[in-house]
Amino acid sequence: MNHNKTDRRQFLTGTVGAAVALGIGQVVHSADEKKAQEYYELRTYRIDDPAKQKIVNHYLEKALLPALKRMGINRVGVFKEKEAKGDYSLYVLIPFSSLEQFSRLNDVLEADAAYQSAAKEYFNQPKKSPAYSRIESRFMKAFQGMPVLEIPKGKAPHLFELRTYESSNEKLARLKVDMFNNGEIDIMRDVKLGPVFFGEMLIGDDVPNLTYMLSAPDGAAHEKHWDGFRAHPDWNRMKKMDKYKGTVSKIRNKYLEPLPFSTIQ
Repeated sequence: MNHNKTDRRQFLTGTVGAAVALGIGQVVHSADEKKAQEYYELRTYRIDDPAKQKIVNHYLEKALLPALKRMGINRVGVFKEKEAKGDYSLYVLIPFSSLEQFSRLNDVLEADAAYQSAAKEYFNQPKKSPAYSRIESRFMKAFQGMPVLEIPKGKAPHLFELRTYESSNEKLARLKVDMFNNGEIDIMRDVKLGPVFFGEMLIGDDVPNLTYMLSAPDGAAHEKHWDGFRAHPDWNRMKKMDKYKGTVSKIRNKYLEPLPFSTIQ
């Protein structure tokens, strides 16, 4: 018998067994394989008039998204709320590879002649009748368990659900992030909930919280996926763990649909 092969098999078996015992997961990645965590800005352009929405639409499609693409930012989502009545707000999700890239954005846009030209109508709206009432901006860092945004596969457009979990203090918020990183994201993948991104809120008007987005072909499929999640044995085990009890104080969600020019469909 080849003792080297035997020793190697014993080593691998021991390593995998230790990983399972520690709850590390099914796949052990080397440090070189880990991807850097992205940052996300989620903007809400508050709009209460369909004519104004068209102006912001044009700005996003013809000015902002092309300028972001020139910066190397290609996976930008633009959405409106599904079946919203009297609310014409638009939601823009922008991924940044680093804080430095985010910090340069305004300077780059100011120096971009093509952007400035395409944005003229948007910028030239009268002071008493601007294109939007306000821009609400939230800034997040991607979870370790899903460090980069993933565009849904399959026939587009998809239905998107944006979910926010508030916590009563920062420690509990971090524990909820830990819960996602240590199994909840994997369960969501397993039942085909179609995660797009997970973000720990760094700056916003409702911290501490985390925000994430799911996708599905349609509402019926999405509800079926949620049924699978609620029935999943790993979820029923995790939610009973003492360390994760009481981590969420409030859940908010909304259903979104992508605009035709959104690169996330």
